[in-house]
Amino acid sequence: MVPMTTTTARADARQLLNKVPEVTVWFWVIKILCTTVGESFADYINETLGFGLTNTSLLFTAVLVAVLGAQLRLRRYVPGVYWLTVVVVSVAGTLYTDILTDRIGVPLWISSTVFSVVLAVVFGVWFARERTLSIHSIVTFPREAFYWLAVLVTFALGTATGDWTLTLTGWGPGTSVLLPLTLIAIVAGLWRYGANPVLAFWVAYILTRPLGANIGDFLASPRDQHGLGLGTLGTSVVFLTAILLTVIYLSVSRVDVIDGDAPAAVSTDGDPRRERTALRVLVAVAVATAALLTWTDSRPHANALAAEEGAAPSCSSGSAPADDAAAHQLVVSAFPAADVSRFADLTAAIGKAVDSGDTAAAGTAATALETAWDDRQDALLAADCQAWTYVDQEIDPVLSSVRAGTPDRATEDAALAHLAATLG
Repeated sequence: MVPMTTTTARADARQLLNKVPEVTVWFWVIKILCTTVGESFADYINETLGFGLTNTSLLFTAVLVAVLGAQLRLRRYVPGVYWLTVVVVSVAGTLYTDILTDRIGVPLWISSTVFSVVLAVVFGVWFARERTLSIHSIVTFPREAFYWLAVLVTFALGTATGDWTLTLTGWGPGTSVLLPLTLIAIVAGLWRYGANPVLAFWVAYILTRPLGANIGDFLASPRDQHGLGLGTLGTSVVFLTAILLTVIYLSVSRVDVIDGDAPAAVSTDGDPRRERTALRVLVAVAVATAALLTWTDSRPHANALAAEEGAAPSCSSGSAPADDAAAHQLVVSAFPAADVSRFADLTAAIGKAVDSGDTAAAGTAATALETAWDDRQDALLAADCQAWTYVDQEIDPVLSSVRAGTPDRATEDAALAHLAATLG
């Protein structure tokens, strides 16, 4: 997307000593790259390395404080520091929403609503104090503080709304890219027509979060789940490399640097009629999008978000087995013996680590079980959806109890006992 400022505004803004880059095509390219990393790298640290959601969140909160402190101490825009801050904010914003959803159990529609209200409050206070929300006026510490707070909330909001969309639609990794991409194209077209540039910028900024996350999911998802199979590590490496190369280019070329030493007023003049028309179209698009999501939610579909996170697609589990023996018989009659034996061995490894008090080993073994279970999802689901759902509902308590911030031994033992009895 090209710069979201009028010609006059851009000319005036270049007189500022600004702490953010000029909004060019490069801005949107690297923003989407950073957003994709926020999704894939958080998943890699949390799930693949078995660091755990709570520990990963604490780690990146500390990193965010350090990196943001370095950014705030600078007197002008420095590409490397600025975009490193965006990457870390992206990861942190993703993790905070995941904490609400996965640890506290807050429904996605509630977190989406709460983050929308919080963002509105941030913008309201920011405008009441500074009389502008333009990023071309970030020339004081308060304005930069408001800016980074707004950016953090947009990442959290984008994560919540993006995940909520997946649960409502059941769309796969590739298809899920189309909705935010289409909405961004509409916003860009409205901006070209004459929409308020500040409004268009922040709407597009929010939409790039689900777009980047969906691109990351498409690249990381296995090929049998209609992805490219790069994995979270491969996707993170590719995009971090792309970010590094882009930042080097911007540092050398300075094509996104707003030059100047003295602050100057930023013009916000525009055609009021076109701005009102564009706003009406934007509202109509929002209503149409809500209608589309409501319609898709009413149609039979699997929970795409649950599938992305390793859970089974929704299907009827039928009558629950009467006891552990019946559960074991259900599993061995539905799944290949080699799979059942492998899952049983991994469960035993978790139990051994729990018995010895080795939390790290228990987490590693839990990740191995989760990975093995996810890898066989399509084959086992096709073999018997009911059996898959039943076992999946027994694996989840094991993973959550082992990965708890303060594991409870009784809870771990109970979850492991049920799963071990089912697998045999």
